[in-house]
Amino acid sequence: MLSMKKIHMTRLLTALAIFTITLLNIHYTMAQSSAAPGSRPHFSHQTIYVVDLQKASDFYEKVMQLEKIAEPFKDNRHTWFRISEHGQLHVVSGAKAIVPHDINIHLAFSVPSLEAFMKHLDGLHIKYGDWTGNGKAQARPDKVLQIYLQDPDGYWIEVNNDVF
Repeated sequence: MLSMKKIHMTRLLTALAIFTITLLNIHYTMAQSSAAPGSRPHFSHQTIYVVDLQKASDFYEKVMQLEKIAEPFKDNRHTWFRISEHGQLHVVSGAKAIVPHDINIHLAFSVPSLEAFMKHLDGLHIKYGDWTGNGKAQARPDKVLQIYLQDPDGYWIEVNNDVF
């Protein structure tokens, strides 16, 4: 009789151990899946609020050479642009005035040839320069060359030759 109780107790403890290990494994798997790349937030869009939609849209299409994409509102207050494979820039009209923007807050774009892009800007008479406003490119500590310019509403834009 005593040996039967030992067998039942052993089986019960084994089942409890398996159950505990299973629960721990489920918890671990769920924790791992919550950190999986597909479940993390990813960039969708940046919105800028502008005074003159046509002027801003022309700037991003002609100066920045961004691709205009369809926007769902169809209310003549929005223009959307593709800025990366899955990223968008939403330009929305309605701002009452142009306000100052700090250069530390900027959009950044990479181009294959910063020199060619600077020639493009020169041809359009667009002012650009380094962080301090000099009309030339500057090298970051990682040797990437960059320039800064502003859109018609004063939003800062960095353009660089980073190759990723």
